Amino acid sequence: MYSGPVATNGYSKLALDGKPDVFIILGPNHTGMGSGLSIQTEGAWQTPIGTAEIDTALAKRIQKSTDIIDVDEAAHVNEHSIEVQLPFLQFVYKDTIKFVPICMMMQDLTTCREVARSIFQETADSNAAVIASSDFTHYESHEAASRKDRGAIDAILRLDEEQVNELGETSRVTMCGYGPITTLVVLSKLIKGVRPELLAYRTSGDVTGDKSAVVGYSSITFTRQ
Repeated sequence: MYSGPVATNGYSKLALDGKPDVFIILGPNHTGMGSGLSIQTEGAWQTPIGTAEIDTALAKRIQKSTDIIDVDEAAHVNEHSIEVQLPFLQFVYKDTIKFVPICMMMQDLTTCREVARSIFQETADSNAAVIASSDFTHYESHEAASRKDRGAIDAILRLDEEQVNELGETSRVTMCGYGPITTLVVLSKLIKGVRPELLAYRTSGDVTGDKSAVVGYSSITFTRQ
């Protein structure tokens, strides 16, 4: 009820661009389970809407192209950051989708750059869409959260991966998924000719009316020109 209306802005724009062959979804690791950087290479995930199949061939290529990503299902068992994106995709495309889940407990800049390089290398000839899942500021006033999040959003729109990562690493902006966002920024620069656009920003206070302690959400697209 908080993040959904914001996320729909991005998925609506994605739908207008046609259906990608595969979605790579990056999310943070909230649970501490599994390895520091975890990918699942086989199987499928089921949501109330249907089944989403893992693109085994692509997942294996990404995993093998770097020595820092482990095949580890444990990280995904109780983690919500990736699975919460799947129903949007299933609703938009009305049929089975293929995806690759990458769960990031390690979110440092070096790791993000390596993951981005691997994705770039292995999707060069693919019609792939990459999604970074994250909240923004957690449990501060609406005013404070909006101000801090604006700084992070500005860094994202500048494609400044160092600033984005620093804001998350130092907790100046308490983004749970600053690593996935950083990775997407780096990937956008590798692709070249990518234009980021802020579509929406809201906090949970906009939904509940209680603006004393909110969580921030944004929808930003990265479009190849």
